[in-house]
Amino acid sequence: MSQTVPQIPKLAVLAVCLHEGKFLLVQRRNPPDAGLWGFPGGHVELGESLVEAAARELHEETGVTATAGEVIGHVELIDRDGAEVMHHFLLVAVACAYKSGVPLADDDAMAAAWVSAADMADLSLSDHVMDVAQQALKRT
Repeated sequence: MSQTVPQIPKLAVLAVCLHEGKFLLVQRRNPPDAGLWGFPGGHVELGESLVEAAARELHEETGVTATAGEVIGHVELIDRDGAEVMHHFLLVAVACAYKSGVPLADDDAMAAAWVSAADMADLSLSDHVMDVAQQALKRT
C-alpha cells in the first residue's frame, strides 16, 4: 500500500543583516530565483529555531557571522502552474546583527555583497527584497 505524503508549505528564513547602512545580499545560484539578488536564507531544519536557522544560513552562504534576533516580518511565495502548486514557501525575515567576516559567496550563492537600499534599484532582485529591506529600515 502506497502512502501519500501531504503537501504542505515549506518554512524558510531570510537573514536580514544591515551593517553600516548596507544590507548583505547574495546572488542566487539555484532556482526558483537563480541569478536574482536576495537575502541569504534557506530551509529551517527539524528541531532548529528561526534564529538558529538564520544565523546558520547567513554563515553558510556568505561566511559572515552574526547574531540573529527578532522577526522582522514574513513573505509567502506560491508558485503555480495553472491550478497546480509547484512551490509554496513561508519565508520569515530575521534581523541579524553583524559580528565578523568578509562576505564570500558559498553554498548556493554565486556572489555576496553589501548593498545600500538605494543601490538595490540597480540589481535584479527577488520579488520580496525591497519590501523586507523597507521593513528592516523602519526598525532602525
